[in-house]
Amino acid sequence: MKDFVAVGLGPFNLGLACLTDPIDELDGLFLEARSEFAWHPGMMLEDATLQVPFLADLVTMADPTSRFSFLNHLKEIGRLYPFYIRESFFPLRQEYSDYCSWAASRLDSVRFDSPVTRIEHDGSAYVVTTGSGEQHVARRLVLGTGTQPYVPEVARGVLGFETGAERLPQPAGVTCHSADYLRRKAELQELESITVIGSGQSAAEVYADLLAGIDEHGYTLTWVTRSPRFFPMEYTKLTLELTSPEYTSYFQGLPGETREELLRGQRSLYKGISAELVNHIYDELYRRQVHGGTETTLVTNTAVTAASAVDGGVRLELHHVEEDEHFALETRGVVFATGYNREVPEFLSPIRDRIRWDDHGRFLADANYAIDVAGNEIYVQNAEEHTHGFVAPDLGMGAYRNSRLIAAMLGREAYPIEKRIAFQEFGVPDHLRSAP
Repeated sequence: MKDFVAVGLGPFNLGLACLTDPIDELDGLFLEARSEFAWHPGMMLEDATLQVPFLADLVTMADPTSRFSFLNHLKEIGRLYPFYIRESFFPLRQEYSDYCSWAASRLDSVRFDSPVTRIEHDGSAYVVTTGSGEQHVARRLVLGTGTQPYVPEVARGVLGFETGAERLPQPAGVTCHSADYLRRKAELQELESITVIGSGQSAAEVYADLLAGIDEHGYTLTWVTRSPRFFPMEYTKLTLELTSPEYTSYFQGLPGETREELLRGQRSLYKGISAELVNHIYDELYRRQVHGGTETTLVTNTAVTAASAVDGGVRLELHHVEEDEHFALETRGVVFATGYNREVPEFLSPIRDRIRWDDHGRFLADANYAIDVAGNEIYVQNAEEHTHGFVAPDLGMGAYRNSRLIAAMLGREAYPIEKRIAFQEFGVPDHLRSAP
């Protein structure tokens, strides 16, 4: 019997695999449906970088001496000195993905080509069944199944999304989610017109990439965002203190309605665009204006209200929020950079009664990221934004969360867990709480 089985192998569960590897008391198994490690392959643009420093790797914030650190990876492949000379804390997205693949290849606990189809409890342990019929028995589970590309319901028909039992055909032209952008890029660039829908970093990266090829291919390019402006991601040091253990604890102690309201107001902290990219896009548009202009349009304050297939492409019904005016755009290609959604895996159905749920049907995670009724059997990775705050998907907090998971499973701290790192107070300071 395993101490735990982890389902899914994104960066967070991969970090857990690295951190538990040297711990003899924990025997874990990591099951991944794909045949190899892949991290947002559809957005692996050549110049794209992480939005967090290299210290936010799989292990360093928990164990700087780990053999699975990003710096050790660079040393092994002979790139440590070039990285040092480059003088940037932010690795290229491709080299981060390569680093994760390097780490996964050094772990005996990882099993690829192992999609989980069912999880049951036999009265004493969890029984995890994979697509091949293989079964693994474990005392605990760690769920790291990630998110799925999200497209607003009004537009799903033009992507061939399933509607009940019916699967709608693709329209003429090319439509895709940004998660599939690179695979469809060549097709898109053969079209007369392309529209990017979205407000965040992915939308900006896709727009910038298509703008770079507009002269060679000759298409018109439109970017439509629901936001009132192109929000830069806030990245100041006191704001970064919100990615801290004490803010996570503070957030978790707030009433549910307050947490929901806070998350809506914190979008620019994790769903905005890097200021560097915003400025790059502006400078590129200015340069093009000097040299005669470019057929591109940026539209803010505008929501997509409907999408339908037309001859050769897609008709987008749009609504300008501030002017309260409806208008339409016909385009040959559309990239929906509309984010990701989290769904409860069907394989959990047999053990739903062992899981705690909130009023919205979401996992109800405690301070140690446990979601089961007993509080020490089922843990989640990056599925607790509504309970722990916007830091849930932050790579920089992955090692902290894994340290908490490991401590909960072991009953002791295998890696020192920070309790306080921020200069600011997020609640009423203790020394003022009793003041007259």
